[in-house]
Amino acid sequence: MTSPTLHADRVLLSPDERRAAVIDLIRTARTRLVLSLFRCNDKGVFRELAAAVARGVDVEVLVTSRAKGGKKKLRKLWQRLEETGATVYAYNDPVVKYHAKYAVADEGPALVASLNLTKKCFAKTCDAVVLTWDPEVVHGLLQLTATDRDGIAPPANMTSRLILGPETARRQFTELIRGARTSIFMIDPKFSDPDLMALLEQRRAEGVHVHVHQDCRVGTMKAHGKIMLVDGTRAVVGSLALTALSIDFRREVAIQITEPSAIADIQSLFTSIG
Repeated sequence: MTSPTLHADRVLLSPDERRAAVIDLIRTARTRLVLSLFRCNDKGVFRELAAAVARGVDVEVLVTSRAKGGKKKLRKLWQRLEETGATVYAYNDPVVKYHAKYAVADEGPALVASLNLTKKCFAKTCDAVVLTWDPEVVHGLLQLTATDRDGIAPPANMTSRLILGPETARRQFTELIRGARTSIFMIDPKFSDPDLMALLEQRRAEGVHVHVHQDCRVGTMKAHGKIMLVDGTRAVVGSLALTALSIDFRREVAIQITEPSAIADIQSLFTSIG
């Protein structure tokens, strides 16, 4: 991977690029790798985690303690991760479900994703991966890992580029929608939060062009990722759906992007789906 002085934020949208970004980040790690995931069944990911441990990398994985399919699936995931030599931690908040998807290698780069590390998401879904060397994002994600692992509240001074559910998500998405001047485009097949739906309708009535893609497919791909583009200049990518459950009762992570080349790629995606 290129150094932070030579590379700005990147957004990876095609299946091959997304998987390669995950694998490359794992391979980049030299001393420490932090990984937050909800589901994983990709054999290549497990192989790379094992290879990282074998070369002396301290691999920490934070996983959910509750998921559809029950304890059996979680035990299998936990076992596969431990077989790589990684240290595995479960997020055990009694109310908030864990759904965050990100990774950090050493002191950067960091990766924030909307996808699960599964064969399906690597091949058949419309998803996005953001790769960043921003030191504030890297530091914030490392802090979040530590606090979620230890069961304490995340720090209040994290960079505003990171959107956290449930702590800041509703406020930050409300501000984004209220601040739009010309347009709001979204891909979110689960969009259902009443307050944000009403706010979008208000913005539409005020002359902002609003388009929400809620179909179950994006072209030939299954709609899974959550992507927002505001005014053609700011985008949000992450695990966080605009549902009351996701916003208010799940640990979610999304990232805001303003890098022009990344914005252009996301704009092209929205243009392609009409």
